[in-house]
Amino acid sequence: MLLKSFLLFLTLPITMTTPSLVSPSTSTVEMFYHQSAKAYGIAWSWLAALDMYSKTTAKRTRHISSQSSLPKGFTLSPYAWQGIANPIQNDHDPKTIALFSGYGKDVDKDGLANPASEADRIASLAHWLRHQGTSNTGVRRVLWDYYQDDLIVERITGFESVIHHFNRISLTERAFPVIKRASYSYRDTWGDGRSFGGRRMHEGTDIFAPYGTPVLSACYGYVDLIGWNRLGGWRIGLRSVDNHYFYYAHLSSFAKGIRAKTIVQPGQVIGYVGSSGYGRPGTSGKFPPHLHFGIYHDTGVHEWAFDPYPSLKRWEKKRQIVYEPSWRQPKRPVT
Repeated sequence: MLLKSFLLFLTLPITMTTPSLVSPSTSTVEMFYHQSAKAYGIAWSWLAALDMYSKTTAKRTRHISSQSSLPKGFTLSPYAWQGIANPIQNDHDPKTIALFSGYGKDVDKDGLANPASEADRIASLAHWLRHQGTSNTGVRRVLWDYYQDDLIVERITGFESVIHHFNRISLTERAFPVIKRASYSYRDTWGDGRSFGGRRMHEGTDIFAPYGTPVLSACYGYVDLIGWNRLGGWRIGLRSVDNHYFYYAHLSSFAKGIRAKTIVQPGQVIGYVGSSGYGRPGTSGKFPPHLHFGIYHDTGVHEWAFDPYPSLKRWEKKRQIVYEPSWRQPKRPVT
């Protein structure tokens, strides 16, 4: 009786609204996130965050590299989709999938639990994510069991917090990282040689501005790292939901309330230009005040830097909206 009840639960239908009924301002994928999350009792932002991480790293090719017809985003392994003991390879029959405790679902009502269908894929992902409970702790446990990597789980958790906070997935807007009403200058310094701490290449652009000039978040994201770095001095590292890391170095201090995991948006004041770095904590004045600004991309295997200068030139032309602007600095860095 217990087995019958369990199998009945697995085959319960989920009603999905057709795309034609959705407001043009809402994406079909985002609609599927909301409907699947509601059906399985988890936060929709977890679905979006996992998809975003999968799209922006090499991990997305783990199971689908030879199946180009599948949609981008996280796709369950064939064993998880159809059931580990299922003798039918690439099984798309929702009845036999349910019989072997697979997570694949047919919610678009075409008779197939098909990972190439966005509706089926996202609903199946929600079904899988909740199998250790619907709480955030339960979802994180599922992610850790899959990735076996604390850093990846923390990164997906960070994406989830940002998506949940802003309640949307269109979070790719960028902003120039220094307040434009200040006097500033910069040129393309990518690849220039540096010698302090050993010979190395300059991985960023130096934006020279008066001491204390407000520094702004370039993205929607969260504070990934904050504190002292021997080379960069007082520095902040922001992680955007499209998995770019924005590195701000040589600050004089951090804006009030900016700490690890703080959620930020483009144009938000996060710190102030300084000349810190090249020594022990508190070292300052070894060079003129400026912001060292770098951008890195995480591939899921390693993180690589690219020249931010072309992006800065584009962002500089945009209208700048500053959030929580203040020319008054905290008395000391907030750590």
